[in-house]
Amino acid sequence: MDELIELEDEELKNMGSINHSIVQAKITGLLLNDERFTPAVELSLDISQIDLSQFGLKAKEELKPDLCLYQGRRELSLPDDILKMTEMPLLAIEVLSPKQTIDEILAKFKAYFTLGIKSCWLVTPAIRVIAIYSQPSNFKTFGMNDTKVIDEIMDIHLPIQKIFGW
Repeated sequence: MDELIELEDEELKNMGSINHSIVQAKITGLLLNDERFTPAVELSLDISQIDLSQFGLKAKEELKPDLCLYQGRRELSLPDDILKMTEMPLLAIEVLSPKQTIDEILAKFKAYFTLGIKSCWLVTPAIRVIAIYSQPSNFKTFGMNDTKVIDEIMDIHLPIQKIFGW
């Protein structure tokens, strides 16, 4: 019963909000137009090959970025669906929800980079800022005074007004 309560608490903590949901949908929509990639929302990544406790994370077998991006166009894997991806994406995007801390997301980024993910985005709807990490301690920040969000590793250029504008 304790494990179930802990899981429920963790799910409540990571619960999104209207701003979280809309920003996640807008970024997904913009990335769907890029033929070079396939975006996936809330996809479980199999991380059983590393010990997450080294990053201060409690998850045991999976991490679930808000959005991730794979190279090329992917077809649905019917009829054999995949519950946990062993292949890591090129990009992981985390949208900060009101009950999450930045430290929690940065710990996930350390795990993502260890797993071979090339780029990580920290999207903060409350202040309309996106930080793009190319390494755990190397990032560029984009806000509403910028015209585009530019991920140099992925060669992605998105208009920031379309992400945060209403």
